[in-house]
Amino acid sequence: MRQLDVRHAVALCVGMVVGAGIFKTSPMVAQALSGDPALLAAWGLGGLLSFIGALCFAELAAAFPDPGGDYHFLRRAYGHRLGFLFAWSRFAVIHTGSMALLAFVFGDYLAQVLDLSPWLGHHASAALAAGLIVLLTVLNLRGVRVGLGTQLGLLAVVIVALLALALGAGSQILAGQAAQAPALPGQATRHDWGMALVFVFLAYGGWSDAATLSAEMRDPQRGIVRALLWGLGLVTGLYLLANWAYLQVLGLEGLARSEAPAADLMRAAFGAPGEFLMVALVSLTALSVMNAIFIASPRTTYAAARDLAAELHLARWDPQRGTPTAAVLATGAVALALVGMGALMRAGFSTLVDYLSPVYWAFMSLSALALIVLRRREPLAPRPFRVPLYPWLPLVFAASSLYLFGASVLYVKAGALVGLLVLALGLPLLVWRRGPASA
Repeated sequence: MRQLDVRHAVALCVGMVVGAGIFKTSPMVAQALSGDPALLAAWGLGGLLSFIGALCFAELAAAFPDPGGDYHFLRRAYGHRLGFLFAWSRFAVIHTGSMALLAFVFGDYLAQVLDLSPWLGHHASAALAAGLIVLLTVLNLRGVRVGLGTQLGLLAVVIVALLALALGAGSQILAGQAAQAPALPGQATRHDWGMALVFVFLAYGGWSDAATLSAEMRDPQRGIVRALLWGLGLVTGLYLLANWAYLQVLGLEGLARSEAPAADLMRAAFGAPGEFLMVALVSLTALSVMNAIFIASPRTTYAAARDLAAELHLARWDPQRGTPTAAVLATGAVALALVGMGALMRAGFSTLVDYLSPVYWAFMSLSALALIVLRRREPLAPRPFRVPLYPWLPLVFAASSLYLFGASVLYVKAGALVGLLVLALGLPLLVWRRGPASA
């Protein structure tokens, strides 16, 4: 049923994209680039390419509406085997990796105000991250749900936190305070755009889910374009505002060295109370996004396992609690293992970005090309919305996805190789044909 107007879709789009990533990724982008204009340009480019990608997904969602989203598009374009491999990647790499890195955002910020180093040393953040995953696993096993109203309230929390950064920067400017660590003349020039964009696009993650709203728009032809333009435009504006604030208060080099830039900015502007407030806002944001992933991910795993072979343990559903119990436990266990990997490699958040990025962008490249494949294979399928400037925009997004795949393999570290190895463990899905999927 088509019931969304542009205003509703804009709100949902912003809610699906804005998350805790912006509070952690900016230092990695600053480490890769050499100047303030380059940093801001990277965030602007991320918003533009995300909009192009969202247009491609909007056509696919309008033509082939399905709750499975890109799982359904890949399966329709390339066959059930590749679809199941993607489902495996979501379970073992993308969703669980996202949960683990968000848990590190939670841990890194909370460690700013809770001094656990006398007991846990360098592993304080990892311990807090692991504790959060255990808590969310228990809550989801008990069938606890967060309602739509609560999720919208949490979105407001994120926006307030981003606006608070701008307020903090403004107060510093009015007080005549210079950036804490401005770039020094003669510093080494950094032009690692591949690495920078990997972290930028991580913060923009979620637009592919937002694009599926095209299947529910009252005006499927023009409404989705307006919703994505306004929604992603608002997200891009908020991200540019936050990074401008970081630069005004921390400076490029100070931003590059920061473990929790939003907390550092608020401490510089408003002292300990400002820092504590920002830690609370970011922690709440990370928790809410993780919980949303924890609700969706086990259900995708359950559905794929049921399609593959109904007798698989992961295909079991608890009718009393309304949860796929085995899939919830498996998701929590994998996320905990990934937190352990991040702690072992001593890089935490960055390790998890390395881990999931190559796999994510490999499948995103295939999704972009699926639009062209399905236009040729199913030319008569109703398409309420068509990507403008076809095939150039899909090709631009496919090329950018391939570039990010290459960058995530070439520029990142051992975590990327682990992610690709875990993906390879799912290759037996390409040859195993059982149950309804083989029909």
